[in-house]
Amino acid sequence: MRSNREGKHRSSRTRFKLAAVLVLSMLAMLLLNACSDNEGSDFNTDFTSEGFMDGMSRVPWDYKIVESTVGDLIGSDMTISPDNELMPNDENYATGDKIWALQYMDAELFTGDDQRTNVTLFSWRTIKTFKTQEEAQKDMTELNIPVTTEVDLVGVYKTEYKGKTRNFAVLELPSGNRVKQPIDDERYKELEKKKKVSVKLEEIHDFADYDLAYAKFRGWAN
Repeated sequence: MRSNREGKHRSSRTRFKLAAVLVLSMLAMLLLNACSDNEGSDFNTDFTSEGFMDGMSRVPWDYKIVESTVGDLIGSDMTISPDNELMPNDENYATGDKIWALQYMDAELFTGDDQRTNVTLFSWRTIKTFKTQEEAQKDMTELNIPVTTEVDLVGVYKTEYKGKTRNFAVLELPSGNRVKQPIDDERYKELEKKKKVSVKLEEIHDFADYDLAYAKFRGWAN
């Protein structure tokens, strides 16, 4: 009888050990999965905030009007010179017609930790055609808007180049980009202690998303 009782006790202890091992194994697996999930989240967050996209933006850069000629008619489309672009023939133009094309250029900006901006310009492309130059000019006037306003003056500084002193002012424009402009000695003294300065800007608006705009320096207001 005693040996039977001892056998039952050993069997119970064995089953208990097996259950404990199973529970511990399951806990270990859950912990490993949790760690793996956290590592994945950390990597994605870091990549988004500090990786390729950090400091990079696509902005509207410029517009221009080009006199063009209608070339081949292809279905409901047409080619236009001088770049043989394919455009919708919404105005029912005929081959040989003289038209005016509104062209658009955008740019990619990358600003580093040192606040210096590298610019990559993309090719001109036609976005709309008009029968008259006046119609094209009216559209472009709504996209390129001259503005006189106050902006932050980051500072002024002097450098020497080939034995000559050169002065510069650094401005921060409303769209967040910084520009450096050469200035003479008189303006250097005028700006030396200022925090803001009045300037002329040109706001370049995106034709597809008007709220997206990029400011360009166009001169001093005084």
